[in-house]
Amino acid sequence: MPSFPPGFHALVIGSSGSIGSAFLQLLGLNPHCANAVGIHRHSQPAINFDNEDSIRQAAASLSKQAPFHLIINATGILHTTDFTPEKKLSSLNYSQMEKTFRINAFGPALIINYFSKLLHPTKGVMVMLSAKVGSIEDNRLGGWYSYRASKAALNIFLKTAAIELQRIQPNTIVVALHPGTVNSNLSKPFRGEQIGRAPLEAVRDMWQVIEGLQPPDTGKFYSYDGQVLPW
Repeated sequence: MPSFPPGFHALVIGSSGSIGSAFLQLLGLNPHCANAVGIHRHSQPAINFDNEDSIRQAAASLSKQAPFHLIINATGILHTTDFTPEKKLSSLNYSQMEKTFRINAFGPALIINYFSKLLHPTKGVMVMLSAKVGSIEDNRLGGWYSYRASKAALNIFLKTAAIELQRIQPNTIVVALHPGTVNSNLSKPFRGEQIGRAPLEAVRDMWQVIEGLQPPDTGKFYSYDGQVLPW
């Protein structure tokens, strides 16, 4: 049974990226979605994880359009023009670790804090894009230190928040979702164009998981194919 009622409202954070923009496109094609809003660094309101106050201000601004039945955070960082994922311990440095954690863990944690208040009280779903490489139990190859660790940090922020929210917002569902390899700017240096799925195909897969979520699923870590991943 579909998870969302006719006329549901959705918000995509990080909507300028490949996956975020594809989610907006998919929601725009959904006849049951009355409104899909996207925000990013250059939107109005803008949201920038390098500016903590922008997260609070964006939530305050969007409260006028709340409640949302669905909020998706599609932000993330793996590499920049200044760094690539560390393959060995000797590559670790504060600058890269701090930047990666700010975008992949600290900003999303504040998203959960400020934006969970905007979820619909009878059925509100918050999806945080994570990554399978953030699974500690599944880590068999090593490498990618900051990215793995930041996604693991995101997962524990989410799991802990889900427990708290379950007490005060029992109809709220908060999950981590692994998109798989997608042909995007994030994966491009790592053969994403060759091995990744098209963004719209990837979000269609994820939508099948999102649409079926129910309150008992809160606090779980899903793959795009519906598999529950180990922490």
